[in-house]
Amino acid sequence: MPLIDLRSDTVTQPTAAMRDAMMAAELGDDVYGEDPTVNRLETWLANELGFDAALFVPTGTMSNLLGLMAHCERGDEYIVGQQAHTYKYEGGGAAVLGSIQPQPIDGDVDGSLDLAKVEAAIKQDDFHFARTRLLALENTMQGKVLPLDYLAAARELTRRRGLSLHLDGARLYNAAVKLGVPARAITQHFDSVSVCLSKGLGAPVGSVLCGSTVLIAKARRLRKMVGGGMRQAGVLAAAGLYALQHQVQRLDEDHAKAAHLGQALAELGYSVEPVQTNMVYVQLGERASQLKAFMADRNIAVTAAPRLRLITHLDVGSADIELVIEAFAAFRSI
Repeated sequence: MPLIDLRSDTVTQPTAAMRDAMMAAELGDDVYGEDPTVNRLETWLANELGFDAALFVPTGTMSNLLGLMAHCERGDEYIVGQQAHTYKYEGGGAAVLGSIQPQPIDGDVDGSLDLAKVEAAIKQDDFHFARTRLLALENTMQGKVLPLDYLAAARELTRRRGLSLHLDGARLYNAAVKLGVPARAITQHFDSVSVCLSKGLGAPVGSVLCGSTVLIAKARRLRKMVGGGMRQAGVLAAAGLYALQHQVQRLDEDHAKAAHLGQALAELGYSVEPVQTNMVYVQLGERASQLKAFMADRNIAVTAAPRLRLITHLDVGSADIELVIEAFAAFRSI
């Protein structure tokens, strides 16, 4: 029985058509700027999202790091959510490698940051304080989509207060599909955007940082500094380009599977948070470890967390979801 892996949407395998695109990719040395497939990916996504330039990098963590370091100098500060990936889950890279001070604030249940709290956190122009330079948002945030009017308000605040605005758009296209808008309707509000290709889009490796020509030139230098310069990277870029051109609209299928799973678990008596995209959060408390072992015996992979995250993706089918629901029903009865 094949494994049903709900731990993350990073576990997807390349489709046959994606593998064909990778095999056929034109290659060159990307450090010299000579890989035609990497160049095509960067140009395509920059145009798609309304930016002047883009930079292909190995990971979303690197893409965010380069964005933060391109916006901020040593001793500067960025405002960010307590649960944001750029603050909590990227090894403290901005502080350790960029000497950039994070100023975390608590997020709201809808994934947003209260903009009044953001403005209150901006430091005075005083040599006693780190210089507040940047606000970093995330969309989706734990599966929740930031509304367009909120993004417009965040853009107005940052312009008024002289800050740049960065988006960790690891699941940007999940947000766009959920809202039923082009991704540019989201990214138009930002100075830079990091887009991950290896999550719901299904590519095996890679993220892209988009921004101005000046910002991307700085990020390209920083990429080399942190070891992110790749050579014949078109093999990987081809997978990302295929994903962007062929596997965006199908994200709606993942959202539907997650909504069905969430509703079924709620009907079984589990405490389930509202589902918007491809993430289902279930409150398990002390039974988390027991559930992980129970599911493993049924060839279902989940993480052991009191607030359990289940993520649907292209390698989880509708029949798999029914098996998962049956397993949760069986667990409920013991």
